[in-house]
Amino acid sequence: MKKLVAATTFLLTAWLVCLWAAVGTEAPDQDAKDLIAAAEALYDRWSDPFDFDAYEVSLREAILRWEDALTLLPKDGVQSRAHVLNHLAQAYFELGEGYLTQTGDKENAYEAGKGHALASLRLDPTFGETEAENGFRAALRSAADVAAIFWYGNTLGQWLNYHQITAILGGVRDVLASFERSIELDEAYAGAGPHRAMGSLLSQAYFVVGRGREDAVSHFERCIELAPDHLEGAVSYAESYARPTGDIALFDRLLAHAVEMAGDPAVMSAYPFYNRLSIDRANRLLAED
Repeated sequence: MKKLVAATTFLLTAWLVCLWAAVGTEAPDQDAKDLIAAAEALYDRWSDPFDFDAYEVSLREAILRWEDALTLLPKDGVQSRAHVLNHLAQAYFELGEGYLTQTGDKENAYEAGKGHALASLRLDPTFGETEAENGFRAALRSAADVAAIFWYGNTLGQWLNYHQITAILGGVRDVLASFERSIELDEAYAGAGPHRAMGSLLSQAYFVVGRGREDAVSHFERCIELAPDHLEGAVSYAESYARPTGDIALFDRLLAHAVEMAGDPAVMSAYPFYNRLSIDRANRLLAED
């Protein structure tokens, strides 16, 4: 009788373990997939005519769904977690760039994006090993996920605007390392974003990283060459380099080019969010000139 009870108990326990696994792992995984799919549908800027104001609502909703999905993904689901974390880093960057106006809100958005990108980088055990042995900047320079690296550099760079001491004490060099590595891995990523970001960084913080301001030129030119329909390259080149150096002819030419390109619906639809921000900035610069 005791053997029968023991056998029955064993079978019941095994069944409960299987049931727990099914409910505790498989169901949340499917829920996470559904949340991710919903977030990406909201984040889609190309299926319909782009409405800049309406996109803020979609962006915020996408962030909520990605964050909910993150709590349901298994800890060892590295690929899925990296996918969500990288999207969150970019989404928080876009929220800060496009819609937030209060200083504290913008700082918090960039901090959240920076945290998500860093969490993505640290999913790679090699990153942690390199960081432990040679330091954080060395880990950045050897990382392999261009999305995590690039959005870490972008969100960190914006966050440092609110933390000047951290910027001077090494933060800017971390941004530099991020963009250098992004260029090595995929210079065309996000509309030649690594070159565009490097051009802006060197234009504004060349003295901090020990480089010449003119070093920015080759990066801006390469950005425009690789992604002529991403108008941020030309506008940032005009604002960050041409105007501060007093090259008015270059300033006028770059902004005129951006405005002309914006008249083509195909150009505006290539990068709807960023091109809208860029042409608004170009018009402000022209009005100030």
